[in-house]
Amino acid sequence: MLFGSTMEAQRPLDLAAVRAAADVIAPHARRTPNVYSYTFSEGAHCDVWLKLENLQRTGSFKLRGALNKVHALDAEERARGLIAASAGNHAQGVALAARLSGAAATIVMPRATPINKVQRTENYGATVVLHGESFDEAYAHALVLVRERGLVLVHPFDDPDVIAGQGTLGLEVLDEVPDLDAIVLPIGGGGLAAGVALAVKALAPRVRVIGVQASGADAMARSMREGRRVALERTRTFADGIRVGQAGELTFELVRRYVDEVVTVEDAELTEAVVQTMEKSKVVAELAGVAGIAALIHGKVTGAKKVCAVVSGGNIDLNLLARIIESGLSSAGRYHLVRLRVSDVPGQLAQVLAVISEEQGNVLDVQHYRAGWKVPIGFTDIEVLVETRRAGQGARIDAALSARGFEVQS
Repeated sequence: MLFGSTMEAQRPLDLAAVRAAADVIAPHARRTPNVYSYTFSEGAHCDVWLKLENLQRTGSFKLRGALNKVHALDAEERARGLIAASAGNHAQGVALAARLSGAAATIVMPRATPINKVQRTENYGATVVLHGESFDEAYAHALVLVRERGLVLVHPFDDPDVIAGQGTLGLEVLDEVPDLDAIVLPIGGGGLAAGVALAVKALAPRVRVIGVQASGADAMARSMREGRRVALERTRTFADGIRVGQAGELTFELVRRYVDEVVTVEDAELTEAVVQTMEKSKVVAELAGVAGIAALIHGKVTGAKKVCAVVSGGNIDLNLLARIIESGLSSAGRYHLVRLRVSDVPGQLAQVLAVISEEQGNVLDVQHYRAGWKVPIGFTDIEVLVETRRAGQGARIDAALSARGFEVQS
């Protein structure tokens, strides 16, 4: 066994518990780097540091809490086997922690979980059960399996040992970034925010802790406004790591007590942040992982001169990443789609491409439609995907085509 036995009495959830968790996880978890970002600092008009938990073992901060929780279990509990519900990151953390302790693990994941997260969880030795369309449905099924099989549940956020483990990230940030004004981090169920805020407010109460949620899964933000736990009927966000319909009981109380503010960002802003993080900082992160960066980019963090944004995870499906890059480039004006209806006579396409070439656009793809009920007889629809080199170039290409007599469609 790599882990020792559990303590006779559980520590209260306080700074001492977080420090004890840091000792527990140290042999197995990576102390991830804090890096200064010149480009994000310039854009946000403050000093921005990035805490790169995407470089953590298993690819996210979730390993911290899982290690600490499994360490707290006794031998009989580990022998019964562990179970968790997760969209992917907690799954991998529990799977690895179980393997290190010699315990079996079953992970219930939503059916739409990216295949890379499923495979990595299985590679750590866990048995994966795909069930439901959301974390909440997967969690409900995990509770059924707890009753049927006597398994020990490792909750992804609403557990004191998990929260203490996540709080170790806050200790590292304070140790590595002196004179910090604010820490910005994602919130799903609230385990990371609760643990980090607990540690930070005990050691440096002047440091603001700001949570960020997707606007389509803003249960914690609504709960903070209403002073009670709010359950969402439906969550709408592509950021599966923070797609949670209700904050935990314990995490809500801790977030309400220690977190200064919870803001929201749109999925489009998360997508843009993924692209900018790759391009500007050469860091690959998942949508949930860049929530703090998205908030900084879009001016939702104010009044701070030195900020640490937690990049909480990097487990992103490569197919999704490719789509995000294309969408981000399009939103930034780096891709421009030209749509035209031209006469169905020879030479029209050549003339269109010549105009695009004169305007220094780089043609990436051409689609030519002349058959079917959508195109009138005697006409052809053309779509040309153009890579642009500077702001406003797409509009200039459209104007040049219109000046040559072509019918440019919106």
